[in-house]
Amino acid sequence: MENTRLPHDHGQNVERVLEKMPDAEACAQAADMFKQVSDGSRLRILWLLCHCEECVSNISAAMDMSDPAVSHHLKLLKKSGLIISRREGKEVYYKLADTKQAQLLHHACEAMFELACPCE
Repeated sequence: MENTRLPHDHGQNVERVLEKMPDAEACAQAADMFKQVSDGSRLRILWLLCHCEECVSNISAAMDMSDPAVSHHLKLLKKSGLIISRREGKEVYYKLADTKQAQLLHHACEAMFELACPCE
C-alpha cells in the first residue's frame, strides 16, 4: 500500500506492516479457500482426501452421504484448487492437490483435530 497516509500516528510503524499486506485479490482467494472448508462435510471429505485417493462411491460410503451430495462438495473443493482428480476408465479418483495452500490446510486440520497424520 504505497503512499498510504494514515490520519493518526500511534507510533506503531504501521507503514511497514502495510507494505507487506496482501492485496485485495489475494485476500479474496484466501477467503474463498476458507469458505470451502467452512462446511463440516467438505472438511471431512478434505481430511479423507489428505490421506488417500478415493472415488465418489467410496467417499459417499465413508461419509454416509449420497453420491450427488459428495459430488457437489467435490466440485466446490476442486474449483477452489484444494483437490485434484484423475480418471481411470469410468472411475474418477480424487485426492488433495499438491499445492502450498492445500498442504497448509492439511496441517491445520491435523493440528485442529489434534490428530497425527495416519500417513506419517
